[in-house]
Order: sequence, then structure tokens, then C-alpha cells
Amino acid sequence: MIYRKRSLLASACLVACGCTSLVAAYVREAFYGTTEPFAKEAVYFVMTDRFVDGDPSNNHETQGGEHPTWQLPLEGPEGEMAYVGYMGGDLKGVLKNADYIATLGFSAVWLTPLVDNPDQAFTGDEQITFGGAFKDGGKAGYHGYWATNFYQPDEHYVSQDLSVKDYTSAMRAKGLKNVFDIVANHGTPSWTMPVDQPGYGELYDQNGKLVADHQNLPPEELEPGSNPLHSFFHNYPDLVKLSNLDDSNPAVRDYLINSYLYWIEQGADAFRIDTIRHVPHSFWREASDRIRAKYPGFYMFGESFQYSANDIAQHTLPKNGAISVLDFPMQKAMLSVFEDPAESDFSDLAPVLYLQHGPYHNPYELTIFYDNHDMARMNATDAGFINAHNWLFTARGIPVVYQGSEIGFMRGTAEHAGNRNYLGQDNIDNAVHHPIYQALKKIAHVRQAVPALQQGLQVNVELKGHNAAFYRVLQTDEIAQTALVLLNKAPEQRQAAVSRFIQAGRWKEQLSGETRQLSAGDTLTTLVPANGVQVWVRDGEITNDALIAQLRAQMKTQ
Repeated sequence: MIYRKRSLLASACLVACGCTSLVAAYVREAFYGTTEPFAKEAVYFVMTDRFVDGDPSNNHETQGGEHPTWQLPLEGPEGEMAYVGYMGGDLKGVLKNADYIATLGFSAVWLTPLVDNPDQAFTGDEQITFGGAFKDGGKAGYHGYWATNFYQPDEHYVSQDLSVKDYTSAMRAKGLKNVFDIVANHGTPSWTMPVDQPGYGELYDQNGKLVADHQNLPPEELEPGSNPLHSFFHNYPDLVKLSNLDDSNPAVRDYLINSYLYWIEQGADAFRIDTIRHVPHSFWREASDRIRAKYPGFYMFGESFQYSANDIAQHTLPKNGAISVLDFPMQKAMLSVFEDPAESDFSDLAPVLYLQHGPYHNPYELTIFYDNHDMARMNATDAGFINAHNWLFTARGIPVVYQGSEIGFMRGTAEHAGNRNYLGQDNIDNAVHHPIYQALKKIAHVRQAVPALQQGLQVNVELKGHNAAFYRVLQTDEIAQTALVLLNKAPEQRQAAVSRFIQAGRWKEQLSGETRQLSAGDTLTTLVPANGVQVWVRDGEITNDALIAQLRAQMKTQ
């Protein structure tokens, strides 16, 4: 593959001048993992209500009457606490800490949904208990995924002097892109209430008009043919007691897709799509086509919570909307390697990279992570988190880190056992002293400074035991760069010696600043610190014939 954007113009000028012998010098073979601009980003994931309370006036602590929505603690067996009500986090709290997020080395912030949710705790379904799952009784919509109006921001997040658009503009001014969380398959919990509650089972349009109402009826009792308020719903359930939106209804598709376009107008730079596999590919193809017709190249990634790469890869195909996904197979492998780094093997990560002949449209455009708000936090030591981040910010894909992981917050706890607990300003202010934070900041800034780590092809040298060695290579008409990544998850320093694909030239290690002048065929020998990483970078065109052959093979088969 030849990259010709600027080269052809230069070549034409040289031919016109009679300098045809120099034309080849302006044609450079291109090697890259992806040209997707969003691959340059690193994403900090914020659960909006559980981050920082920047504006106490929007807490609405008395909301809900006999079914309050504030805090709602769940007590565990040994004094542990989790909460299923609002805790006060809002857009002002995120904006107040924009510099903290950017300084840590992130360039985008993903927020849980900001749309309006019901104003009471849900009285139907089974009662949620500490550590419970798939039960919604007694919970409020603090998480944002129970929309009653897909166009209206929830009153807990905005302030009188800070609208959503104000927020996104201010974040962009801080150098941070805005990732919004969208939903298509469901609205609120919608039946099993002793008495029908306001907001639950209801949907309102942009003008505040009621357009759908489940009316506290189980799905099989809905009558879409005779009751227009039922026409937005399927007459069969999907997830727990959540309304199952009928994506085959053109009115529903317009309602949802137009809401996504509305939030882009409010400043969304990318979308994370909740429960993408619960809605047919045909819907996402239409949504993708309509969004990208107006906003070309708009980046989206979906949550398909399953561990089969062949299954989740279907969403990435152009015929299905070309929507990237969260890399759940990688997440599972990362836990196996980093929850117990002393006993695990880096080789577990090799099969889930899918660098060649894989099922994904492009594996370099996946978002990679080790935990989030819907699963237990990684149950690792500080060293485990540090090693995980060293991999996350150097391997192929776009890194995503859940709020608090920079300090190992509530490690090992599940959704209703502490994983979603309030982080708070004190934890953020003290984070700079934490070893996980300090190591994460270093490797995140290396990724920001090294384009090859963002978009370059990954060529593995070794993934075995405590050691990993791989290249990231990026060569276009504008840049030529090779990064050699060396990882050591052992509790003591270890020697690394790499001769394969070594090119002549000046190599600089990005964390220490050390430089080496190497000749072709030399071996780069170095001591990699315990639970450490080194990134050796060489700028300049690729010259190693064996490496060029490998890069060509991967370009053809990725």
C-alpha cells in the first residue's frame, strides 16, 4: 500500500521540472494500524452522579416524597456500604476537575447518560440488596440509563449557570473531548409497580409531550394496535422490567436517532452505545448513516457484554454500521494477567489481540479496558493496576479507565457492593500521592507524545511469562516512527534483550530520556524495572527488510 496524498503533487512538480529520477524519493510506503482520528485519544470514564458534587443546589435531596431518590444506602455484612440513590455528582463537578483529568494524561471524558430520569425510586420488581444484581426495586435513576425524555437533561446534572452545551464547550477549551452515553433498546422499568408511578414506563418528546406509556402493564398485555401510547414498545420483555423499545417502528427510530443528533449539537464528540447487541444491526446501520451524513467520521463504540470476539465484531462491520466496540475478550484476558501478575503469563493476551486474520473490521479502533461500572472492579494490588495501565497505554486500541482506578478505588467490589460508590473531591485531591496515579500519569503522557502508540501497527516480539516486547510502527507521508515497548510485571527488575527487527539509528527511551545509537543487527539490552515499562522510540523511515516484510503482511491481513 502506498501513501500518496502529498507525494503525487510533489512528483508531478518534479516530472514537470524534468527531475524524474527523484520521484521515488517522495513516495513512502504506508504502515499503520488505523487512520481513525479518535485512536489518538485516551478516555477517562466518569459515572456522572458518583464523581464530584460541584453544585449542591441541584442535589434535590427531598425529591421523591415517600419514594425518595437521595443516597438510599445498602449495608453490607461488615459495615460495607453501597448506594442506589443520587449522591450529588454533576457537570460542575466534572468541569471543576477537568485539569485533573487532562493532567493525568487523558484527552476525552465519557459520561454516563445525562438524560432525564424518573423523580422517584422504583417500587416494582424485587428489592435490591447489598451485592445483588438484576433487581431494580428501591433504586433511583442515578445512573442515567432510565430515560423518560431522551432530549431533556436531568435536573441533577445541569446548573442554572451551566447547561450541557456550556459544559461541552468548556471541556473542549480544556483540551478534552466529550463522549456521551446513548441508549436505544430500553427506557425505564415499566411494570410490576403496586401503583403506577410518574415517569416510569413513560417517554416524552422534545416538546415535553407524552408519546409513549407502558401504563404499568406487562409487555404481553400491551395493545399497540389500539392504543397509540403502546406503539413504542415490543410486547415481549428484554432486560429485567425495562421497557423494550420497538426499533422496527419508524417513529421510534426517528425519536431515538434525532435525539442522538440533538446531543451532537450540544457538543458530543463521540458516542458510547449501551446494550448495542439488544438492537438489530439494521437500526444501527440507519443510525450510523444518518449521523455520519451530517457529521462525517463520527466515532462510536458499543457495549456488547459478551466474550466472543466473533460475536462482538459483527457490530464493527461496515454493513452493520461500522461501530467499534468495547473489547470484552481483551478485558477478560487482562484480568487473568493483572489480577495476579506474579503468577500469570503475558501469553494470555496474545490470542485476543487479533492482529491478523481477525473478525474485527479494525482491531486498532476498539476501546480497551479492564473493568467498568457494570462489573466488579479489578481485584489487583497497586502493582497489578500499574502493570495493567502499562499494557493499556501501549498495546493496540484506545484506552479507557474508569474513575477511581488511578487510586485503586473500591477494588474487587461489584456494582451494588461499592463499585459505584461516590469518588469525591478529597480522593481526587489526594490522588497525586498514590503510586498507581503516578505511574499511570507517566505512561499516559508517553502515549500522548508518541503517535506510533496511538495508530501504529503492533508487531509482537515476545509475550511470555513476566515479559512482553512488541513494536508499534507508524509510517505515512507525514511521519515515520518506531516504538519498541518492553514490559516487566515481575516484582524485580529484569533484563530485556531485543535484536529482532532492530534498525540502525538513534533510539530514545521515553520515561528516562536515555538514548542509544544502534547499528543494524545490534541487540538492544536494558534492565526493565520491576512492574515497569520502557518505550524506546526511533524516528525515521523503516529500513529493516524483515520488519518491512512483517508490516506488509499485517497490513494485508489485519
